[in-house]
Amino acid sequence: MPKIKTHKATAKRFKMTARGKLMRTHIGKSHLRRRKPKRLKRMFDRRIEYTTFKRAKKIKQLAPTLD
Repeated sequence: MPKIKTHKATAKRFKMTARGKLMRTHIGKSHLRRRKPKRLKRMFDRRIEYTTFKRAKKIKQLAPTLD
């Protein structure tokens, strides 16, 4: 029986909460940060919920062992 493989790029971009919500990082986090306000840079530290249902289903297929 073949092993279930995790798509590593997907596993790095998304995390799963204890309740099963899919969380992602903000866009624009790593590029040209010197020009951005401090408040915006602080907001980048938090993750936000990924709400698109069809894509969330695909992400769960790509990385079934998200933690």
